[in-house]
Amino acid sequence: MFLFILKIPIVYHIIYGLHTTDNSKPHFSENIMDRIYTVDIKGFKADLPVLPLPNGISICFFNLHGDSALTEHCGKELAKLLDGCDVVITAESKGLQLSHVIARELGQRYYAVCRKSKKLYMQDGISTTVKSITTGNEQTLYLSKHDTDLIKGKKVAIVDDVVSTGGSLRGLEQIVNLAGGIIYKKAFVLAEGDASKRDDIVYLAKIPIITD
Repeated sequence: MFLFILKIPIVYHIIYGLHTTDNSKPHFSENIMDRIYTVDIKGFKADLPVLPLPNGISICFFNLHGDSALTEHCGKELAKLLDGCDVVITAESKGLQLSHVIARELGQRYYAVCRKSKKLYMQDGISTTVKSITTGNEQTLYLSKHDTDLIKGKKVAIVDDVVSTGGSLRGLEQIVNLAGGIIYKKAFVLAEGDASKRDDIVYLAKIPIITD
């Protein structure tokens, strides 16, 4: 015997006792256990899953991978903020497709990519290691000679999807300085938590860190 249940597609927005760091309110899907935070990114509304971390806080997970419409929108909006830069740099992996759109919009054929492991073609490049403020773990970023030469003496825009504690940003800043580039702007789709209070970055929207 089979039981068929017809589910009527009604969406409820329920506030479920969450507290955020910027007094904004997360929304929920039909199932209140599937927590969703809706953010307006310059007219593009994105539903971000709210994911718990072991330290008791929850984050709004932003993922550009596989979403061509969101990537195109964010890249075009960030490009408007980066007029005047000579070249864009990012770190793998979420910043890759974003930087592709930005470089295209700015009329730049190449953009620089920091890798998180050393590839065969990078034997004569540069690298830097930074320690995460939150985890204490070290992360090494590598830049090929081609990309090192690309940004040397140029006005460089650092680009990534989200800025939070700034660990990845510090690594990119160090790489640009080592290569002899000039940091022009630091641009992100989203600023998380207190990062939105920084006066040395530009971003499209902010998201909270959620405490239950």
